[in-house]
Amino acid sequence: MDAPDDYLLMSGIQHFAFCRRQWALIHLEQQWAENLRTTEGQLDHARCHDDTQTERRKDLLITRGMRVVSHRLRMSGNCDVVEFRASEAGISLQSAPGFWQPYPVEYKHGHAKETDADRLQLCAQAMALEEMLVCRIPEGALYYCETRRREVVPFTEELRAATQRMADEMNQYFARGYTPKVKPGKHCSACSLKELCLPVLCRNADAKAYLRSHLDEAATEVTSCGNS
Repeated sequence: MDAPDDYLLMSGIQHFAFCRRQWALIHLEQQWAENLRTTEGQLDHARCHDDTQTERRKDLLITRGMRVVSHRLRMSGNCDVVEFRASEAGISLQSAPGFWQPYPVEYKHGHAKETDADRLQLCAQAMALEEMLVCRIPEGALYYCETRRREVVPFTEELRAATQRMADEMNQYFARGYTPKVKPGKHCSACSLKELCLPVLCRNADAKAYLRSHLDEAATEVTSCGNS
């Protein structure tokens, strides 16, 4: 499904929740750097993003790499996996008789995180599916490749509201072309953009002092030329 050119990548909401500056460097300034985590994560996603694969297992229909768009969030992207489970409370599909309940599943490298970054991305996918299929999706799941476990994620009103707020903020940053300043923290050590962002240098930098020193240098040069 096509989306307007100014719609943001849905996967970016996870970057934004992790670090707003990281998101801006990637999605506004088009900067990127690989590390072991990003490479392994891409390999994990490659296994589940083959959109030519559709599986049918009795009362379960599995689609991969499904394209989704949300006009409410002004975002578009791909779902790793959408399971359609046979249910009388579900929706009808052209490809299969009966009624089916959508259930998005997002694959993540590593293990469950303390933050809601992954849950926000999954919720955005669910909200997009709801717009497209005109239905209600109560929950989905995050599958972590390191632990090989699913974390069931209920799409509560609180999580939906947080997803909408974050999407609105992302769109505001994008419209302004705004890259936030560095806020160094423990998360910086795990960031693939650490060498590009240089959080320690940026934290210690003082723009006023920098300009003042250069103005002083310029004034000294003028004085020296006048006395020569």
